[in-house]
Amino acid sequence: MSKSNQLPLYELSRGELVESIHYGSIAISDNQGQLIAWYGDPDTITYLRSSAKPFQALPFIEDHGQEHFGLTPKEIALICASHSGTDQHVSNVHDLQQKTGVAESELMCGVHPVFHQPTAKALRERGEEPAVSRHNCSGKHTGMLAFAHMHNWSSPDYLDPNHPVQERILKSFSEMSVFPLENIGVGIDGCSAPNFAVPLRNAAYAYAQLCDPVNFSEARTNACRTITSAMTSYPFMVAGPDRFDTHLMETTAGRIMSKGGAEGYQALGLLPNALGPGSPALGIAFKVSDGDLRNRACPAVALEILKQLEALSHSEQGELAEFGPSLPVRSWREIEVGHTNPSFKLNHTSLA
Repeated sequence: MSKSNQLPLYELSRGELVESIHYGSIAISDNQGQLIAWYGDPDTITYLRSSAKPFQALPFIEDHGQEHFGLTPKEIALICASHSGTDQHVSNVHDLQQKTGVAESELMCGVHPVFHQPTAKALRERGEEPAVSRHNCSGKHTGMLAFAHMHNWSSPDYLDPNHPVQERILKSFSEMSVFPLENIGVGIDGCSAPNFAVPLRNAAYAYAQLCDPVNFSEARTNACRTITSAMTSYPFMVAGPDRFDTHLMETTAGRIMSKGGAEGYQALGLLPNALGPGSPALGIAFKVSDGDLRNRACPAVALEILKQLEALSHSEQGELAEFGPSLPVRSWREIEVGHTNPSFKLNHTSLA
């Protein structure tokens, strides 16, 4: 990722001084590939990380995996999820595995500490180690394995970039982002699955097309609509308690889809009419260049983008205020000692 054109996105001030600055870039596209708004360098090339999950699910749904296995929208949302590992998530992962004939032992995502702290505490008190199905990517991996099973492809090597599952995913994403397949950067994600890097403007274009797929076959159009509907209808499955993606999608009731990724990546999709009657679908992709390891910048930057686009009502902004865009900085005695604020203004072209 080039650093030269990354501009200040979010600042933390203590007293009268700016103490910390998060830099980055933003791209906003319509579903015809027109760059509607931007900040910094919209051609920044970086990995989507978990923001890629809807596209990793797309060829499976396009090949009628939902009908083949009798999957519910809740289960499709889980395939696109970075879930928190709660008991509810794990129960639904197990249901998905039972329906698709995927054994938990087939998943190659590994094991990590559970995101949801009350669940992690309960596991410790029971002396129970986290299982692979509590991994935030377990739904995605179950979906990939189900895709392999459906076509009678081999499953032990389902994460190999040359496996048919991964080749289909990469080809589909190339078509959605309108970026040459041979130019897509391919790396390995934290869950050991292939991940891809494209310019922010192309990732935004992909999200806009996901939200209004007018340029594709009937099968892909239906698959895109199935995925966006599932994610916005079951946002708890996509993330979990106290998570930004869940709260944003719950608050906006189907108008906006949201999918964060690791290392300061965030993608949003505005469905048609989200900005008012007749407004186009928009895709938003941005990268916080330092990785935003404390996750304080991404939700706030996302809310500031939506505020500048006038995509949220006053009441919706109030419901999401715990995530930003401006927040107080407090001492351990709860004394307000500073504040965090967005530090960018979008460059706009016409929406006409």
